[in-house]
Parts: sequence; C-alpha cells; structure tokens
Amino acid sequence: MRPLAVWLKPDTTHTSTTLEVLKQADLRPLVMSAVAALHTVKCRASPAAAGASESISCAGGIVGTPDDKLEKRAMAVLAVVTSSPEAVEGGHLVIARSLVAGARAAGHDAHLVLTPDCNFGHQVSSYVETWRTDVTRVAGRPVDQVISLRFPSYAVRHPRHVCWLNHTMREYYDLWPRFSRSLSARARLKETVKGAAIRTVDRWLLSHGVTEVVAQSPTIERRLMRDIGVKADVLLPPPPPRPYRCDGYGDYVFAVSRLTPLKRLDLLIRALALPAARTTRAVIAGDGESRPALQQLIATLGLSERVRMLGRISDEQMVDHYARCRAVCFTPIEEDYGFVTVEAFASRKGVVTCLDSGGPSDLVHDGDNGVVCEPTPEALAHGLARVMDDVRFAEQIGAAAATRAASMTWAAAVQRLVIV
Repeated sequence: MRPLAVWLKPDTTHTSTTLEVLKQADLRPLVMSAVAALHTVKCRASPAAAGASESISCAGGIVGTPDDKLEKRAMAVLAVVTSSPEAVEGGHLVIARSLVAGARAAGHDAHLVLTPDCNFGHQVSSYVETWRTDVTRVAGRPVDQVISLRFPSYAVRHPRHVCWLNHTMREYYDLWPRFSRSLSARARLKETVKGAAIRTVDRWLLSHGVTEVVAQSPTIERRLMRDIGVKADVLLPPPPPRPYRCDGYGDYVFAVSRLTPLKRLDLLIRALALPAARTTRAVIAGDGESRPALQQLIATLGLSERVRMLGRISDEQMVDHYARCRAVCFTPIEEDYGFVTVEAFASRKGVVTCLDSGGPSDLVHDGDNGVVCEPTPEALAHGLARVMDDVRFAEQIGAAAATRAASMTWAAAVQRLVIV
C-alpha cells in the first residue's frame, strides 16, 4: 500500500505542474482502483462480498466439463487458472491445457478456468474482474486447489493457491525501456504511475495472496527477485503432449514462433546472408505483425531461394518439421520460457539460440544439447554452420537434447504443483 499512497499524497514532493498533468491524464481512477483492490485484498473479502460469479466478463469462462470416469477416481478437484484476451492462443494456454490433461491422467478432477485479460489499457479492469472471479467451485464441486499461470490470473482467491508463473505484464517490468521509448512525455508519465501501481499489486498478490510461487524458468525466477523481491522455486514445463519423433537430420534449420520483434527472426535472416551460413537453408513457420518486414528483408538480401516462410501451420505439420530438420533455431529476446526448445529436444533436435534469449539459454548448453551464440548475425551464422556442416555433431546434440526432454514429465509436474 505505501508505494501507491505516495502517488496520492498531496505533499511537497509533487509540483503543481505534475499534479495538473496527472489530473489531465485522468490517472486518479486508475490509482484509486488499484488502492481499492489492495484494500479489498487486505480485508480478505469473501468471493460473495466481492461480487464473484462463474459468469465472467471479457471472454472469461470455465472450460471443460467433468468426466464421469475421472470423477470416480479423482484425488482432488483442481482449477487451473489463466488469463487470456479473447480469441488469442498463447503459450500459457498450451501449458494450462497440458497441465489439465496431466492432472486428469494422475487421477485428479482438473478444469481449465479462464479469467479476463481485457487488453492493453484496461489492466485495472482485468485485475478487478479476476479478483471477483469465484474459483471456490467448478462444475458444481468445491475446488480443493487453484494453480494459476500468468497475470492477472494470480489475483483469484483461494486458500490453497500455487502460482506457476509464466509471466507478469512485461511492459511494466523488463520490457519497460523498449515500451517507454515509443511514448510521449505525457503518456510516459501516465504509464509510469500505472506501472508502479501494477508492480505494487503484483508484489502483494505474489507475496500474500498465494500459497506458493513457482517460476516456469530461471529467467522468470530472476525477474521476480530483481523487480519485486519475490522468491520462487523453479519448475520447467515439459513438452506439450504431441507425437514427437525424429526422421533424420535434414538439410535445413527450422524456426517456428509468432512473428513479432521480440522473437527476432530478422537475426536469423541476416545471419543467412553472411558467408559462414551461405549453404544453410531455413524454413520459418508462424504468423504475426513482423511477417511483411521479414518477407521484405528476405527479398532485399537475395535469400528467396534459401528461406521459406510457411505462415501458420498445423500441429501435425510442425511436428513433421521438427522430425525432419537438422536443428531448430530459436533466438528470441529474453523469452520467459519458450516451448520451442523442449519441443525440439523431444524431437531429438538440438537448438541454436543466443546468450540473451532467456528461457532457451537456460536450457541449452553450448556443444551439449545445442549451440549458444552472441546475439549478432556473425556469431549466429557461425553457430548455424556448426550444425549444418557436421551432421554427426547435429546427431550428438540431438541425442543429449532427447535425454533432457525425457527427464521432464507432466506426471512429475503435477506431483510438484498439487499440494492437497
């Protein structure tokens, strides 16, 4: 509460000019809502008092219905909770569905619950709606435990609540420098206040509103301690349950992800234009805002004969490319975790990544189960050459990758996360 109170206290540290800007920016409702939410948390209001309901706005809702066979052998009723914008399919939903399936396989009666993420600019509404979401019952049965994943799903209230954190709202954390550069002075001030409010709420929720925090990668663990002083254990999500296989080590590297600036596919394309990678072919799958710019870059660098962009592909097509490629290239900027790495490992393929890639560089060890490079086109070109010029090396790192993937199971994840 104290950090938020500082923003509201009309003392001499705030100039009249700053107060006028805050007033014009209409920030007081935002901050007051955050304070009210914190006050409600502190009072530990009941779901009924908070207006909770299983009818959730902003595309929220309960997904799945009880299975008669599962109900007969259920050990616990679990609510796996994540927040998602409408019609957006992110990695956290893959994790959530995989966890539900793994929990059911272990005999639990598990259900996926979606809480609102009402898009950028409506963060307070998302937190308040999530706070009001009733997770004490699901499919007509009392919930024994909640497992939440990402912001603001960890705002739900339950006496047995493990947060298996995928990420907080990164624009107000590690991505703030990149995010704030594009803002006007007035907008930057507004977002600075909003970020302070959200970090204060997150700190309280993750310190007092949950039973335990478990990070999905060492990268996430480090961010939590650095940014809001929250300690967490680490549990890596296993590969999603798919029919992975290895059909050999073909003549191309495979890259698959959303095509956004943070995924840094342009780094791969620029590396392919350099002499060290002149014989390397690449297949890129996925869609997103960066696709036109990437297509233009491929044409400008004269790589149309060596780089194929497939667009969005099915899971079956993705597994097929994992099976046939020489290695997988995954070079994002400070990725939270990234399923691509463990999916490649499960397909007996090494991963080429960068030192600053976050989750992938937590898993990939240079020369063991992949290649780790400096985040420059020159370094990546040489890293790609290591696997493309030596098929035996690709096979060796693939074997080590498969061993690592085999050690990660959903049964073990469920055992670690279920505390009832």
